[in-house]
Amino acid sequence: MPLHVPPAPAPALRTVLTALGSPTAVREARTPSLLRSQGPATPELPLPVHVLDELTAEGASVSRLAGWRFLIRCGDRAVAAAETMLTPDGWAFSHFFEGPYIASTELALRQAETMKQPYQARLLSVPSLYMLTLWLHGDCAADGAAGHPAATDLLVPLAPAPPGIAAHRPHRVAELLPVLTHRVTPAPLLGQIA
Repeated sequence: MPLHVPPAPAPALRTVLTALGSPTAVREARTPSLLRSQGPATPELPLPVHVLDELTAEGASVSRLAGWRFLIRCGDRAVAAAETMLTPDGWAFSHFFEGPYIASTELALRQAETMKQPYQARLLSVPSLYMLTLWLHGDCAADGAAGHPAATDLLVPLAPAPPGIAAHRPHRVAELLPVLTHRVTPAPLLGQIA
């Protein structure tokens, strides 16, 4: 089944295209691969980036939309990514970046394309664990900018994943959230009764 990529807001895409067309924005970015790239750079595969701000002891999650991420393709590969953010004045370009999450995102998306069930692709960041996952949402018609991870959705940790969590292995939200909750819950001090 094909993977569904929700459409990015047109103003978010315009800000990325404007930044790509600005020699100053590209030159000032800390993305040597974008600077060295030959040929036109195109933003592709817009993914809404949700941030998991809170994990409760019960494993419930509180997430919010932080922006949209576009992979920047030059030729046959993604060389960088561009991030946008919502401001009081609307969508704004945030920054270009590169690193291991670019290739890891591409790999996870290719793996998701081979799944039998259709999913909507999103990104879910867990800042408290320095973790980024491909969030495969079961409702392909949903607004990609809204919602929270459902128990039956899949999370695919991107590399580098935190120690003890396998990268590129899909986990049901109901199975992975308790593990993440355990990781972020401080251990009681010795001598304290829980």
